[in-house]
Amino acid sequence: MQLAAITTTTFHRPDGYVYLTAERNRTEGWIYARWSGIQTLSTVTEGGLAYLDMLRDEPCAKLLNDHSELVGPFSEANDWIAQVWTPRTIEAGLRYFAQVLAPGIFGQLSLQDLHMRIGDLLEMRLFDNIDEAKNWLRSVG
Repeated sequence: MQLAAITTTTFHRPDGYVYLTAERNRTEGWIYARWSGIQTLSTVTEGGLAYLDMLRDEPCAKLLNDHSELVGPFSEANDWIAQVWTPRTIEAGLRYFAQVLAPGIFGQLSLQDLHMRIGDLLEMRLFDNIDEAKNWLRSVG
């Protein structure tokens, strides 16, 4: 049985709002995580653990993490991302992390803090738009 080129999973808050769409793109060789709206420690951990499960089920060295629709800060989750999520994803095969920045300053500051914490652990690059991030991922690995 051949797997679909793209499989998508959506994550909802209790009110039904889709806060994360995770797409495995087998053609491009990456997982595309598109975050939307306000994030909490709970949504970041739920989405992060789901991504880790995806990575363990079918190893993939590239993550395209898109914050272009993110609202506000998520820095309360940075300790968990740095101490728990990052080591586990690296162990599961993540090598390249393309990050599309949020339009707002608070999301950007949260990401800059995270980049300082984990940027030396894997190859992580920050981008202003999705096309630049995709082009970089296509050029690595």
